[in-house]
Amino acid sequence: MSFVRSSPEFSPRSSVTPVESHSSRNRHPRTGGDPVSSALLGEAIMDSVSSVRDSLPEQHRAHFETLRHEIIDFTKVHGIFKDTLSKPSALREAAGKLSTPDLKRLADLLERFEYLLKNGEPKKEKLPKHLQEIERLYNLREQYNFQVELLEEAGILKEGAILGIDGKIYPIPTLEQIAIRLFERREELKTKHDQGFTKLLLVPFGMSLDTLRETLKQFLIKYKESHSSFGLDTSIPLWTWPRYQGADTGDSPNLVYYPQSFTREGHGGKTKMEILKEQAQGRWTPAFAGVAGEKGEGTPGWTVHLLQPSDPSNPHSPGFSSIPREGQGTPQGDLVPRPPLETGKSPIEYLSILQKAQGDKDSSYHGETGMTPEDWIMAFMIHLSETGKPLDNWQNNKESISCLAGVFFPLSIPTSNACWGRFERQACLSRSSLRDDDKNAGARSSVII
Repeated sequence: MSFVRSSPEFSPRSSVTPVESHSSRNRHPRTGGDPVSSALLGEAIMDSVSSVRDSLPEQHRAHFETLRHEIIDFTKVHGIFKDTLSKPSALREAAGKLSTPDLKRLADLLERFEYLLKNGEPKKEKLPKHLQEIERLYNLREQYNFQVELLEEAGILKEGAILGIDGKIYPIPTLEQIAIRLFERREELKTKHDQGFTKLLLVPFGMSLDTLRETLKQFLIKYKESHSSFGLDTSIPLWTWPRYQGADTGDSPNLVYYPQSFTREGHGGKTKMEILKEQAQGRWTPAFAGVAGEKGEGTPGWTVHLLQPSDPSNPHSPGFSSIPREGQGTPQGDLVPRPPLETGKSPIEYLSILQKAQGDKDSSYHGETGMTPEDWIMAFMIHLSETGKPLDNWQNNKESISCLAGVFFPLSIPTSNACWGRFERQACLSRSSLRDDDKNAGARSSVII
């Protein structure tokens, strides 16, 4: 299949190659022979239960689904009928109406998809030249691949996507999508990179929080099975305040996200369903982030974050930085030194700090937002996998309870917190009194990209 367009700038080409089903999970399709039909290519893209996908090695089926969803989403956004994908002449005609960048994007997606079908594995290719420096700055490919694998092993990512609370399928953001967003915001992110915000966090925001809580429980139990010395109460690996049950679903959910104040009225937060709808329309901007895109851009159903790693001065250190006790933190950054958010303040004070920084580009906390339970669950699993230690192990007198200032329970007026209880041998999702300044609790923030 090829697109023909009279443009000296770009003439995409795509040689469709044979695909053959194979019974063995580890046997790759052959790499030579007669060209595969466009009908087969179209079927592989459009069929959600494709036998072509099942013929691939198991470890590459998620990549198949990611590419498949990308192509489908692209055609929807650009008004290309799905049956066009199996009709070369119709596809060439539709492609001829695209801008040069969009044409290049479609050609690239199809070429990568065809390569996967032919070779039984993803194409090992570099990011575009202008994105390679971004990849180096954030060690992006290694971080991304590790987290995708963890999401798959934990059962969160299925066939390259998650199921949202609205019943919709949300593909995981691709490495290139994340690199592009980092490249587009490279100037404003210089200061945050200098402050140590280099640790990637992929969060399946659109999933039910109940499902994610259950996933964390099973993850801990499985981790205990392979690490016998890990202290865990397997009967209650995660203790949760009862108000979290169903808190993000239903007609009147208890939990709101990214509040601007912790008040029952006028808090400025949104429900998860409201955010998913706005993400789909390309008009959702999380508090403080300033990353609204045009319609069709973004990564609906997901949030992508940068946090500080365990050693903010070493961008490649594993895990996430702990919340220091009052008076024990070390400022990070040369451009705009950033004192860490130490313990000893109330949730209202932490939110106020982040709110004031929203409109102050000179603030050391500009561009940061409070974390959500979904963020913390994913960060906990990654941290434990990378370091062998639980996140926010506050009873060791060095780490702290994490105030999750990215959410709020308006009806009962507490906010959320999370930690690991060493003595209880369990993770904990609880709540905080809004005005209590706890010497054991602080806040961790992230930069949403």
